[in-house]
Amino acid sequence: MLKIVFLHPDLGIGGAERLVVDAALALQLKGHQVHIVTSYHDPAHCFPETRDGTIPVTISGNWLPRSIFGRFLALCAYIRMLWASFYTVFLSDMQPQVYFCDQVSMCIPVLRLSTSVPVIYYCHFPDLLLASHKTWIKKLYRAPLDWIEEKTTGLATTTVVNSHFTAGVFCDTFKSIRRRPKVLYPSLNFRSFDRECGNSLSSVIGTKQVMDFVFLSINRYERKKNLGLAIKAFGLLKSFLGDAKIHLIMVGGYDYRLVENVEHYDELQKLTSSLQLGDCVTFLRSPSDETKTCLLKNCHTLLYTPDKEHFGIVPLEAMYCQLPVIAVNSGGPLETVEDHRTGYLCHPTVEDFAEKMKYLYDNRNLATKMGERGRQRVIEHFSFNSFSQQLNELVGELTASRT
Repeated sequence: MLKIVFLHPDLGIGGAERLVVDAALALQLKGHQVHIVTSYHDPAHCFPETRDGTIPVTISGNWLPRSIFGRFLALCAYIRMLWASFYTVFLSDMQPQVYFCDQVSMCIPVLRLSTSVPVIYYCHFPDLLLASHKTWIKKLYRAPLDWIEEKTTGLATTTVVNSHFTAGVFCDTFKSIRRRPKVLYPSLNFRSFDRECGNSLSSVIGTKQVMDFVFLSINRYERKKNLGLAIKAFGLLKSFLGDAKIHLIMVGGYDYRLVENVEHYDELQKLTSSLQLGDCVTFLRSPSDETKTCLLKNCHTLLYTPDKEHFGIVPLEAMYCQLPVIAVNSGGPLETVEDHRTGYLCHPTVEDFAEKMKYLYDNRNLATKMGERGRQRVIEHFSFNSFSQQLNELVGELTASRT
């Protein structure tokens, strides 16, 4: 049995957080002792495993600012993660055999230079590519952070990424890091999606409307997720079908502390109103896992709109629940969604999405077959058992080489 400490900046609800929780659960099931250290954890906005005691969580550094007047989020994240690593090494009684960190690599120098414990760094995507560099002030602000990100990432004992797409981007971005990262696909814990859903779709979204075909979008309320594409494509489809009883459910991770979440949620509602789709579109913010599972089991097609998404766990969740997936033909979905077999990979245009949406609406049997193929693909290639085994082998290799 090994003791493994995870360091994560903000333990909320999102794809990165789901990956960390699944990794901790996977190693825990393999007999290891796990512990998560984070700078922020809200029991009302987190995954249940971090709330009910399944995974021990320590909060350190919550007193440090998350932003300065709504700005300098990256700098504050670096400082908070630096403190979390300092706390773990010097102020806590944790003595792990392996560290696992992700998202912010600033903690790695403290872990490597102060201990001989190996560090796994899970790179979801290079942060410098997600940040804005449009003005000279932003370029000046980001220059030292980008340099630090590359240098600290290179200090990790082993670097892991979520897809071959991200591995290629990693190598093209971090030129000074010679070794290619390993690929460890995120997985699904099937048990969480196999439980019975006792509520009807109408009760979940709070409507008495008759819905013949329901499209579903699940993503954080962030502009880079291109959620407006789903609404506009749905509006075009509505114009094709006239009085057809179709509905769109927009589900998103929402944190009132994040200005972009609040602003973009309002923007999408205004877009819906401008297209006169108010009665046909439902918005949900940070629903429970049970509600999300009910939606996945009762809707008919998933719309996945991010362009160049690093991986994207939502298409896997949808395919396991036997929904065909209409996604943008770039990034992670190229490795998860089989075009014309488990869904469609489209250009990020309103017309292309609406065309595929109409085709599945008109061909229900095909949609059902695509859903069945999708479930089988997830079971064969993205199981929690496979993820657990690969991660356990990686941890074993690190500790064996240290010995």
